[in-house]
Amino acid sequence: MSSHVSDPAAPMPLAGIHHVTSIAGDPQRNLDFCVGVLGLRLVKRTVNFDLPDTYHLYFGDAVGTPGTILTIFPWPRVSRRPPGTGQIAVTAFTVPARSLGYWRDRLVRHGVAVTGPFRRFDDRVIQFADPDGLRYELVAVERPPEVTAWQDGPVPPEHAVRGFHGVTIWEAALERTAAVLGDLLGFRALGEEEGRVRFQVGDGPARALVDVVVLASAPRGAEGVGTVHHIAWRTRDDASQLAWQARVADRGLDVTPVRDREYFRSIYFREPGGVLFEIATDPPGFGVDEPPEALGTGLRLPPWLEPRRAALEQSLPPLRLPAAAT
Repeated sequence: MSSHVSDPAAPMPLAGIHHVTSIAGDPQRNLDFCVGVLGLRLVKRTVNFDLPDTYHLYFGDAVGTPGTILTIFPWPRVSRRPPGTGQIAVTAFTVPARSLGYWRDRLVRHGVAVTGPFRRFDDRVIQFADPDGLRYELVAVERPPEVTAWQDGPVPPEHAVRGFHGVTIWEAALERTAAVLGDLLGFRALGEEEGRVRFQVGDGPARALVDVVVLASAPRGAEGVGTVHHIAWRTRDDASQLAWQARVADRGLDVTPVRDREYFRSIYFREPGGVLFEIATDPPGFGVDEPPEALGTGLRLPPWLEPRRAALEQSLPPLRLPAAAT
């Protein structure tokens, strides 16, 4: 860990959320929910590069646009845990303003308990959880981001989820986390409502929001099924990522070397409250090893794992898309 010596020139501003990665249990049950209920497309089925005997599933819009990607580590042998401080507690997606009623009806029809709609910071919001206890919100906006809707999915394109609205972080204290968000990463503080301090990164419809809620007496969060593993912020290219790496290190935070994730490159560090942050490049994207029409249809492995393909395919459980999504 380096000490603070100077403040390097600010890199290219972060453009919003690249992806959110959460921990689920049974991979088929998670796929059924993400595709069959939320209407996200499975854009990549691969393995966890650090634990290759487990899946890593990527869901998003039709082409896997950064800012739409929910990634899942399905770890069926890991215990389920509720979120605590030092963790992302809620992941929020954007939907068109006119679609919130459609979504409430759809979730209820699929047996999902829904809270709301209610207002927060002038937004209309509904809340729910998936079968593993992962907490989600849908937020209605008048100008949702432009994404590539999945025409063959179970949700009509006009109602489709349009990417991330933001996340809610639970913290034991605000000050050091706020300093990293604002002074280091360039987030803008937007205000406070009912104990929720809101920050924004990026501009326009693709911007992302972070709400920090201080729960000083709540237990510290622990990794498990039903918790968010990390959040990745978008950066344009490799050069900008390296500038961010230098800036984070210069502030005295322990940042990793660049890691090649095949579909993007990543650096990781923890903010002082405990949340694992990633800064990920937009390129090369999810089309590097599959054509658009075939995204998510086969098990994709990085070159260094190809020699283990036969053993991995035998050990990983088979997955099937929900009938309505095939």
